[in-house]
Amino acid sequence: MEANDDHDAIPTHRMWRIYACGWAAYLLLLALALQFDGLRKGHVDWRSIAQMFAVSGPNALFLALLWPLGGWLERRGLSGARIFLVHGAGALAYAVLSYLVMWLLFGFIKPLDWYVWPILYAMMTYGVIAALFHMVRNNAARKRQAAAMQQAQALLVAAELDALRSKLNPHFLFNTLHSIIALTRRDPAAAETALFQFSDMLRYVLDTEKTGNDRVLLDDELGFVRDYLELESLRLGARLRVDWELDDAAGGLTLPALSLQPLVENSIKHAFNPHSRPGRLLIRSRVDGGANALTLTVGDDGPGADPAAVHASRGLGIRTVDRRLRLAYGPRGGLAIATAPGAGFTVTMSIPLQPA
Repeated sequence: MEANDDHDAIPTHRMWRIYACGWAAYLLLLALALQFDGLRKGHVDWRSIAQMFAVSGPNALFLALLWPLGGWLERRGLSGARIFLVHGAGALAYAVLSYLVMWLLFGFIKPLDWYVWPILYAMMTYGVIAALFHMVRNNAARKRQAAAMQQAQALLVAAELDALRSKLNPHFLFNTLHSIIALTRRDPAAAETALFQFSDMLRYVLDTEKTGNDRVLLDDELGFVRDYLELESLRLGARLRVDWELDDAAGGLTLPALSLQPLVENSIKHAFNPHSRPGRLLIRSRVDGGANALTLTVGDDGPGADPAAVHASRGLGIRTVDRRLRLAYGPRGGLAIATAPGAGFTVTMSIPLQPA
């Protein structure tokens, strides 16, 4: 039997199998109980068992109608009290009709309490089946609601990630163009080289936008950072020294596009731009097997900063990257900052391992 409607995403085939098996087990147990004395004597009254199944079978079919009735009541939007009253009336009607024919055939020759107990038993059976169907519907509704909430949350996270990424792109473009403009005043030839370098960087940004995929290989992101540093080296010259400590096993792992370059740009801006002395920039990648994460570190030996001031800063780059990581990877993703006045500035990015 199948009673499915368009309003319920419920596995009714399985439910009806359980319903049929439950009734069969109940009737078998009832038959054994009624034939207990006969079984002890080695005799089974198959006729009475057949009569019991013949009487109870239609009851099982009739109670199956409680499933579409429950769906109709839910779609009507009735309150819990009204649904209870409808089922209460239905239970009484079912109980009376179940025994009315038999009582009319045999007459009302028994004491009144003999008729009350079967009615109460039938009403209880109705109530149990109605409650079970109600539980199945409520469970399915909760699953649909949870799935809808999860989908809405995923869409919200995706929308926020896109918004954060769209913030980074103009930020990067503006700062890079500002560096090239500053270079044109001192060295036009170097500025021309920087423009070609910038075109390669812009192609990387546009390619990630075009594909719509926020994830890139670490090797590709490192290539983008190298182009950026080559452009900055035209402006800073010998003042900029870069040390690379890269784990070869990490190159094929993925991370959000444009997540490493803002950290490098932050060090360039705060450690090198305000000072004429040379400085050291460290870029390190490492696969942390114990934490099952990719760890990226960007550090400099610049003047550093007060941690409280960093926390209160409204700078776009680092805060945006941290937010993107936490949205994409949850509590396992994010940034850790180590700094103090005169002690440099180090940012460590943690990304759960995610192969390309």
